[in-house]
Amino acid sequence: MNSKKEYKIKTNVWLYPGMAGWHFVNLPKKESREIGATFGKVSRGFGSLPVTVTIGKTSWKTSIFPDKKSETYLLPLKAAIRKKERFGNGDHIAFLIKVAV
Repeated sequence: MNSKKEYKIKTNVWLYPGMAGWHFVNLPKKESREIGATFGKVSRGFGSLPVTVTIGKTSWKTSIFPDKKSETYLLPLKAAIRKKERFGNGDHIAFLIKVAV
């Protein structure tokens, strides 16, 4: 079994079309499959997995959530992080994600 816990990701930010205005990124399918296969058995509520994310100079602890429709994990991006690192809907971002289990 692959025990990799750290992933370098590049992807696009998107805005959830609901009233809350949450921004997300989808982890790529390849990495999502690997994370699910490696850590899925220790997932928490709603299939979430604890992670530490680093974008630019900002690191924080959060969770990723499986999205059955896209077959990927979703990473929510708080407004404070988006403001600090100056990115938003439609931007292409790079980040490091470490699974914390």
